[in-house]
Amino acid sequence: NVLNHLGLGLYSNVPAVLSEAVANAWDADATKVAIAIDPNNGTVVIEDNGHGMTVEDANKKFLTIGYMRRADGGATTPSGRQVMGRKGIGKLSLFSIAELVEVHSVRNDQPHGFKMDIKKIQEVIERKGAGEYAPEPVAPSAVDLRVGTRIVLGQMKRRLYRSSDALRRRLARRFSVISGNEFEITLDGQPVTIEDRGYQDKLQYIWTYGEKGGRIKKMANRIEEHATRALKIECEGNEWNVDGWIGSVHAVRDLTDSDTRESINQIVIMVRGKLAQEDILDEFGIGVLATKYFIGEIHADFLDIDGMDDIATTSRQRIIEEDPRYEALKAKLGAEVRSVVNEWVDMRNKGGTKKALEIPQIKTWFGGLNPDHKSAARKLLGRINEIPVEGEGEMRQLFIGSILAFESMKFRNMLHRLDEVSTENLGGLSNVFAQLDDLEASAYYQIAKDRLEVINKLTALVDDNAKERALQEHLFQHLWLLDPSWERATHTQRMETRINRALELEIESLTPEEKRGRIDIYYATTANKHVIIELKRAGRVVTTLDLLAQIEKYRIATMKILQDMGRQNEPLEFVCVVGKELRDWGDNTPGGREISQKCLKRKTLGWFCTTNS
Repeated sequence: NVLNHLGLGLYSNVPAVLSEAVANAWDADATKVAIAIDPNNGTVVIEDNGHGMTVEDANKKFLTIGYMRRADGGATTPSGRQVMGRKGIGKLSLFSIAELVEVHSVRNDQPHGFKMDIKKIQEVIERKGAGEYAPEPVAPSAVDLRVGTRIVLGQMKRRLYRSSDALRRRLARRFSVISGNEFEITLDGQPVTIEDRGYQDKLQYIWTYGEKGGRIKKMANRIEEHATRALKIECEGNEWNVDGWIGSVHAVRDLTDSDTRESINQIVIMVRGKLAQEDILDEFGIGVLATKYFIGEIHADFLDIDGMDDIATTSRQRIIEEDPRYEALKAKLGAEVRSVVNEWVDMRNKGGTKKALEIPQIKTWFGGLNPDHKSAARKLLGRINEIPVEGEGEMRQLFIGSILAFESMKFRNMLHRLDEVSTENLGGLSNVFAQLDDLEASAYYQIAKDRLEVINKLTALVDDNAKERALQEHLFQHLWLLDPSWERATHTQRMETRINRALELEIESLTPEEKRGRIDIYYATTANKHVIIELKRAGRVVTTLDLLAQIEKYRIATMKILQDMGRQNEPLEFVCVVGKELRDWGDNTPGGREISQKCLKRKTLGWFCTTNS
């Protein structure tokens, strides 16, 4: 009846159940635990190379509900390990995911085994104590083990994970004792390692405590800031050191499991190398957005000290909260997390300004501010970097939108209102911006102002008969001067380099005059179109046929590259920028301009050319 009340609903997921079997293998001094899943017949096999059980052990220990492992067998294993098991009910969890449980074991060269059927057990329960359930023995000849114990779960009641990678990650996150030859867990023949946890390369900042905390630092490869700290818990005259780490990730999405879509935005509590509480972060009541970036692992073995009260809940997935040891841990760790959050805010603020200034337009804008305005801008850009967003594109738009609002606020002498805004009060940002009814007008004003400055500079370059290189750079930095639809054209240096290399052969066929006339080409993409821009020297006069001949060489070179990339059907557009009208546009050639335009619009050949003067 205990099984009926506890075992059938003791655990809610497959990894938690498998963890209990792995913990039993640890207590049996196993060095290897192999888990194999057969999706075809729906079975799970957990096999270890531990010391195994005799028939007496199976009856007295495994099949006895509530067997006190530490009271009878000691608090440590023969090899000196700290025992994980304590309540004697972990094996009941097997019935929460399987209808059939079969156990094989060998000790002292004596193989034996037995089968348990949940339906037959329930039949005994329904008799209201009319008898006890006796598992069905397995013939020793059918047990092919040489050492250790094998558990076979059949007729699974819970759906197994969609992929072995997801299950591997969950197992890796539930144990910290996985360490090569000392204790190895394999899943379908592949070792489960600490690296399988899947978040090490996503950590940005990390705070470590003790030796165990230092291990994660060695495995993480994107850490920008690291702090080593000490954490001591005092309770009723005792003092204990805490090991572990608290970390933050680059983006909130990094804390969502790619397979299961489950959140790992948690600080877990580990006791004796095994997960004891899945999350303590929510219990601190820290209502700031910063905590959405946090993850951590705290090792608190003092929560399970022999001779002191057992404070693990029945499911072994949480700690009894009223215990003084847990209350002391919660208070001290909560204060530590608050301190870490403050440091995180400072670092993210600095990083936000740095990240924003990597955008050329923002860097130019920021450089034009006076010192007081720069100080206010740093605060705004830093706070934006604390806001959880999905990706770099969304963050970029947030930066740009905020700068437009900043400019409008500056225009109306309202920058002091930014002090009212924090990541804990995003509504304050909305309230401030809601008052800026001229925000859109301000944005259009800024765009028009910037474009007029670009046009004026172009005019000055032309009037001053500037060197072609200066004119070229100005045009290429502002492609909208050639075509307004190219506002979001993307320059691709790698593709341009490949085209230039491919053109080396084609250029050899150019005449000396063509070589002297050619300055450079520029490559960009816009609206799924490949654009190549050719700038002619200002004083050179060419004909339509000259342009067509040269562009044809560019077209052939570009098509070769695109064909190699499997993208030969994508459209091309060529633009020639000239300083003088084409020779065949003159008065001596009636209708020359119209004929030239028709020749240049060779859409039927897969490309399109326009000429700007």
